[in-house]
Amino acid sequence: MNRKTAPGSPGSRRPSSTRPAAVLLAGLAGFLGASGCLHQMSEVRTAPGTSPGPGAQWTPPADALPAPPATVPPAAIPDDLLKTALNWGLNDLIDMALRNTPETRVTWSAARSAAAALGAQRGAYYPTVFGQEVTNRTKGSAVGGQFTFLTTNTEPSLVLTDLLLDFGTRKSAVEEARQSLIAADWAHNAAIQDAVLRVEQAYYQYVNARILEKAETAAVKEAQASLDAATLRHDSGLSTVVDILQAKTALSQAQLSYQTVQGQIQTIHGVLATSLGLPANAAFEVEIPEQEIPLQQGSEEVERLITEAQARRPDLAAARSLVLKSEAHVRQMKSLDRPFLGVNLNGGRIYYVPDYNYQDIYGASLTLTIPVFNGGTYQYNVFKAQADAETERARLDGLQQRVILQVWNSYYNQKTATQRVTTSRDLLESARKSYEAVSARYRAGVGSILDLLSAESALEAARAQEAQARTDWFLSVAQLAHDTGTLWGPKGSAGSDTP
Repeated sequence: MNRKTAPGSPGSRRPSSTRPAAVLLAGLAGFLGASGCLHQMSEVRTAPGTSPGPGAQWTPPADALPAPPATVPPAAIPDDLLKTALNWGLNDLIDMALRNTPETRVTWSAARSAAAALGAQRGAYYPTVFGQEVTNRTKGSAVGGQFTFLTTNTEPSLVLTDLLLDFGTRKSAVEEARQSLIAADWAHNAAIQDAVLRVEQAYYQYVNARILEKAETAAVKEAQASLDAATLRHDSGLSTVVDILQAKTALSQAQLSYQTVQGQIQTIHGVLATSLGLPANAAFEVEIPEQEIPLQQGSEEVERLITEAQARRPDLAAARSLVLKSEAHVRQMKSLDRPFLGVNLNGGRIYYVPDYNYQDIYGASLTLTIPVFNGGTYQYNVFKAQADAETERARLDGLQQRVILQVWNSYYNQKTATQRVTTSRDLLESARKSYEAVSARYRAGVGSILDLLSAESALEAARAQEAQARTDWFLSVAQLAHDTGTLWGPKGSAGSDTP
């Protein structure tokens, strides 16, 4: 008997077949609408989030507290430099620092890591080939259990897959890795220049302390000579005991200054050792140069030096590469929601146990993948990439302004240091002649002890100022070379070939 059902009755099949399809279409439209209307980040999905604004602090959760730093074992002095540990020159010190300093090891390892990452990204342009082997053992029954069977087969195969078209995803990823490597290399160059500058600063300060030690030694001898002259005049009845007491006071002050400089030498020696990547108590000594200061250097115009710094500073070049890297990452993230086409080739042979009969199988397929919806991940990845790119641009702008300020300050500090060297030399010469004249007058029985002590103090101060002026000149030249990107490096790159 045929049974008919009304369109609206429970037995009708039309509503049961169309309602799920309508629900599916409506749900799909809702998903697509939600994906297309996503224009800002959700605070819930991006927890722990960021600060409310650029002027507000971010409150970190408990799991975001930094871990304690790891300890680093002290470096040892290489054998070739240990033989000359009593006569190291500036180049030896720089050589030592570039061997031992952790900062350059960190940046070099980071550059090698970036190079490996670039090689891995470029592998996406090559096909993937892999072999596989599948063994199946099947037991079954037929005709209601009257017959049972047991089969075993093994299937070795070779599979090749390749991505034919991806609308720029691989290209953007490779460019991002390439710019990351370039930035890491520039950062390594900048770390080398920073290490060289630290060594030069500590070296010239140490040399200055040693020169001051010689000056204070001379001051002690002169104070002792003044005391001897005052004693001789007192014994001859030409002066009172006041002259002796004042001369003793001047001698004690000279000895105190000498002892203070000796303490400073040990302190700066520790700073120099640390800049070399050695323990502060490492035993070594440096040579004290007696070269003449080339005051004619450093007459370049500041605008040209600023332009040179913009072109040759390795940290600026690294910042520019990071901007290019972030822009390539934005392009990569935007390309992920585009279709991509791939090919799959496979060939194999099936063996049937126990007689090992076989059959050959081959296959080829083209796969076109069209992203539709993935929970908003594509859009958030683009948001993140765009924010990272803006961060790198802001860092580059800030660094460019700081570089200009550094060159500006270093240029005028160097000019001031040059003028101070000339003036301090004149002051030292005048103080020396004044002391010699007053000392001769006092020994001849003319003049007072106050005049002699005053001339002696002026000579001591002039020696210290001349030594400090020389040191400041070398430091200002090294700082200016660092700030313009010409302190260290091979010819034709960001730096010169000698310090």
